[in-house]
Amino acid sequence: MNPRDPLGDAPHNGESHAPGSPSEGKLELRDLLVIETTEGAKLEFEIVGLVEDDENRAYAIAYSESADEFVVTDDAGNLVDNDELAQEILDDFFVLAEESTGEDGGESDSGRPEVAG
Repeated sequence: MNPRDPLGDAPHNGESHAPGSPSEGKLELRDLLVIETTEGAKLEFEIVGLVEDDENRAYAIAYSESADEFVVTDDAGNLVDNDELAQEILDDFFVLAEESTGEDGGESDSGRPEVAG
């Protein structure tokens, strides 16, 4: 298996795992996820959001403060390979976050952060 860099030209292609938790366990808010790039760097991401789609598939939104990047995973911590799906999930998450805080940020869609890549 060839790990790929989730922050390089091929987004969402790193290997990930949640330290200290079983690989089959579901992620929860504030869980930490470590993603290893092809260069061997290990980036730590914190789960900042959990969402479900219309078919009850769960996804986690993770943020790395050191890399200032977001990634989207399934509920087990596997990176979402489909860039369009990952961006849609991230966009929906930001809409929900804005609504739940009652803020009207006035940002256009292009002002929202994009998935690492």
